[in-house]
Parts: sequence; C-alpha cells; structure tokens
Amino acid sequence: MVETIIVFLIIGLIITGILVSPILTKQRINRFKHRPFPPLWNAIIENNLPIYPRLSPDERRRLQGHIQVFLAEKQFIGCKGLQVTEEMKLTIAAVACLLLLNERGEYFPKLRSILIYPSIYIVNETVATGDYVVEERRVARLGESWSKDQVILSWEQVQQDTRNWSDGHNVVLHEFAHQLDQEDGKAEGVPILPRKSDYPIWARVMTEEYQQLCSDVQRGIKSVIDNYGATNPAEFFAVATETFFEKPQQLLKQHPSLYELLQRYYQLDPVQWV
Repeated sequence: MVETIIVFLIIGLIITGILVSPILTKQRINRFKHRPFPPLWNAIIENNLPIYPRLSPDERRRLQGHIQVFLAEKQFIGCKGLQVTEEMKLTIAAVACLLLLNERGEYFPKLRSILIYPSIYIVNETVATGDYVVEERRVARLGESWSKDQVILSWEQVQQDTRNWSDGHNVVLHEFAHQLDQEDGKAEGVPILPRKSDYPIWARVMTEEYQQLCSDVQRGIKSVIDNYGATNPAEFFAVATETFFEKPQQLLKQHPSLYELLQRYYQLDPVQWV
C-alpha cells in the first residue's frame, strides 16, 4: 500500500514538472532554438545589451535561439525579496549566451539555477590565516559561480555592467566563464577544448599571459586586463573573457596572442562589433 502511494506521488510530481530534468533533449533544444523570437524580447535585449545591434544578422539569430534554450533549461530565483522579472531573465541570458555562439552544443550543463540578489550580498567565508588557524569573515560579493549547480548575481551590478559595456568589467561574463571552466569539475583556467591538440597551445599562451599580468601587477604597470586576473589561472581566464568581449581592440593591440586564442575558442571576433 505504501509503495503504491509513493508511486502515485512520484507520477504526480513528474506531471507537475518537479522531477523533470532541466537538461533538454537535442530534439527539444532544436525546437526551442527555432521558435519565433518575441518582438518584446528583442526590444528588451536591444535596450539592455549595447552590442546587440552590432552583431551580424546570423549572430543575432543564433543568440536568440540560445537564449530561448537557456530560459527553458535554467530557473531564476530572486533573493532578499527580489521579484525576478522578464527583463532580468532576458538580460542575463543574452549576456551569458554570447559565450555559446561558438555552437559548442552545451548550455552550461551543470548549471540549474541563477540566484539574483538586488545588490551586493554578504556571505560567510572561512579563510586559513596560518597553521591550524581558521578565521571566518563576512565578505561582500557581486557574483559567484558554483561548480555544482548555481550562479549567483547582483542585479544592480548586472545593470551597471551592461550600461558600461566597454569598461572591461562584466559580472555575467565573468561568472559564466567560470561555468565553462568548471564543466570538467575543476576551476583551473582551462575549459573543455574542441581538440586534444588545442591544450598545449592553450597552456603555453595562457601561462605566458598570466605570468605577464602577475609581473605587471607586482611592478605597478597598468594593463588592459584587470589586476584581479592575477589572483589565479581560473580568475585570469574569467577576467580575460571580460576583456575580450568588452575591450577587444585594446586586447588585440596589447595581447594579440591571447586575443587570437580566445577568438578561436569563442569563434567570435568582437573587434567587428566596435
């Protein structure tokens, strides 16, 4: 009797959608990608993503398809009383899906939920300050990426970043670059690359550029790449991605090898959008 009740409960949950996997099948992905894109959505993205009108017609079409899949797969959760709106979902999805225009066929597969705070949020962080000494601190955050299933964002910061597209700072690009990096379970500045032969080239260029940034920071030399990229290789990849999309001309001029590496990986040339 108990087993029968459990079976009916499971069936009921499946019908209501609670146990349905958020990862879509290839057939459903194609169906979402080829749906007509609502004019209102297009208007919202044009208003909130400065580079959107500069994309080629093919890039816009592909981005629209990816946005529809992304919105179907991921759930958005408001925190601290924030009511999530269509504008919030579309803005975040549009920026995140720029990273998918290389048609890699995956939609941040480990990601299930995007948590949105109204502004800066506070977390408790445990830090080792010495041998056998651990200190708990309260730290302000604008965003973070979890390797398992979540990205957390400050909506205030998302708005600031989209309004100031060319300043080289973008929390959505940054955290979703971490998602790409974390797909293999590790955050080390090396996303999954198309071919095995790509890894030695990636390692050489990224190591050289990371070490150069670390040296520049130590010597007080200003770089187009934000100093935060010198934290570790994972942060360097995320910051380099921000720079690639927001300051492509400067990155190409000052770090041509890095620009060309990211251009091959993302299959995009943002210089053409300037």
